[in-house]
Amino acid sequence: MPTRRDVLQTAALAAVAHRVGAQEGPAKVTNPLPRWRGFNLLHFFQSLDSGERSSGQVREDDLRWIRDWGFNFVRLPMDYWLWVEGDWRQTKKMRPENVGRLSEAGLARVDQTVERCRAYGLHLNLNFHRAPGYCINERDSGREPYSLWRSPAAEDAFVHHWEVFAKRYREVPPAALSYNLVNEAPSPRDNYMTREDYRRVMTRATEAIRAIDPQRLILIDGYGAGSKIVDEMIPAKVAQSVHAYWPSRISHYRAGWVDRESKMVEPTWPLRKPDGSVECDRSLLEQHFAPWAGLIQQGIGVHCGECGAFNKTPYRVFWQWFETVLDILTGHGIGYSLWEFRGSFGLLDSGRQDIAYVDWQGHKLDQELLTLLQRH
Repeated sequence: MPTRRDVLQTAALAAVAHRVGAQEGPAKVTNPLPRWRGFNLLHFFQSLDSGERSSGQVREDDLRWIRDWGFNFVRLPMDYWLWVEGDWRQTKKMRPENVGRLSEAGLARVDQTVERCRAYGLHLNLNFHRAPGYCINERDSGREPYSLWRSPAAEDAFVHHWEVFAKRYREVPPAALSYNLVNEAPSPRDNYMTREDYRRVMTRATEAIRAIDPQRLILIDGYGAGSKIVDEMIPAKVAQSVHAYWPSRISHYRAGWVDRESKMVEPTWPLRKPDGSVECDRSLLEQHFAPWAGLIQQGIGVHCGECGAFNKTPYRVFWQWFETVLDILTGHGIGYSLWEFRGSFGLLDSGRQDIAYVDWQGHKLDQELLTLLQRH
């Protein structure tokens, strides 16, 4: 039975969607999704991390501050190993026979996060950052026993995990919880993942969830790590998630997992090529996001699940580029989720060397970024 808080939250989200439509004017189709604005929280992010990113314990202070600063959304990128039993902590690999051995203690930590976000009036988006057979960060590491896109066993396991979540949370109101099936799909290519592979796996998981919980909102990430729309999934009427990291020379300058050899030239805004010609400016960013606006015109909801820049990007360059990104997303009625709340991309404790922080209850707050986010 929905509580009074749930009813009020549903009404509030509907009001957000209405305001977005009113701002856009009669010539545009309103984004079917509310313009959720918030942050990625990384407490379930990496099972092999020795610190908070494997703790499964979301800080209530974080949720309180997110709410009090005027935001309403949390995306939780999760590593499925954290609710699977087995010897993966010792071997650093997942055995195929353990993929389906779910741990009640691990799932209980997800339960706690669901309830805490509801208590603070924040919509929670659950995402498999590592799914059975796939993780964007470790596609060729051998940690997974099979490929999500090529192995029927991996596909079965992926669907099974989502069925477990669908059954576990089917009584949670749709206004409080949504599912983002898998983080950052790769670019389609033969002998790895074709467009049909992605359509098949996402469709099967979607249908399994809807058979259990027909009203649950489901999102899928775009191709190419969330950069390109997925035409094949339009008939399924799932929402789609764009990740705003283009161009990577701004968003991931000196980030070791992208700029591996530190060869990226220090960026400017507008971004220029070595010969001085423009590589990216506002008009090119508008072209980049135009297909996502086109999805909205077709009645498909769009949200920006990740955005931001690593702490080595010169702050003025980051700020000017990011203001442009947010302005374009806002113009299309697309909400966003900053990567991350605390950490090298974040609002708190980002470790930037070229800004003045404000002390916030023992943390270093980027007040200028907070103000920018609140304005959008």
